[in-house]
Amino acid sequence: MTTRAPRRDAVENRAGILSAARSTLALDPHASIDVIARSAGLSRRTLYGHFDDRDALIRELISSGTPRFNAIAASVDDTDARLALARLAALLWRDAAHVQVAAALALDETHVEHTAAALAPLRRTVAALVRRGQDDGSFRTDLAAPTLARLIEEMARTVISRTDAASTGAADLAVRAVLSIAGLSWREADELLTQHPDIGASAVADVNSDASTTDREGRA
Repeated sequence: MTTRAPRRDAVENRAGILSAARSTLALDPHASIDVIARSAGLSRRTLYGHFDDRDALIRELISSGTPRFNAIAASVDDTDARLALARLAALLWRDAAHVQVAAALALDETHVEHTAAALAPLRRTVAALVRRGQDDGSFRTDLAAPTLARLIEEMARTVISRTDAASTGAADLAVRAVLSIAGLSWREADELLTQHPDIGASAVADVNSDASTTDREGRA
């Protein structure tokens, strides 16, 4: 039996719904299905033809957005576990800050289990970094590696959800918070980031550039 490909208008409608949901939820994380449907230029009935409910739509947004974060994890290849963790935190913050409301939604209690599954490659990278850092003595060893990796994840989740991405020093705070949980003192973190200014600078520049672009588009 041959499976029929989705009609072109159905594919376009689904893509339009996802695009509208991203932009609408960025302005109002509590936006209803009706608001999202109107933003997409579609009826509520058409939207429900693609997604069973609002949670299903958000899960699809999560699934479509997580590959880039997994790709970031795969791109970090520093041999120094401290440097690798700092760079990973900075790069993840840069991308999460661009879509902070959507990221916060993905990390809330309703969706965090789905997000965790979608981010399995990233989580494996963090776990491997923790084991490497503990083995070479650069990370704390008073906690088991899985526990420490989980604490690092929870700290990252808190920073993304609670920190204003546009505030001065937000990227630096994100990196330092993760390093602190890993066991570095503030002096050790300061020395590491001073020796590698590219870590924080790239995250700050990209986020500020994105915020400026968004502000200009909003005034246009």
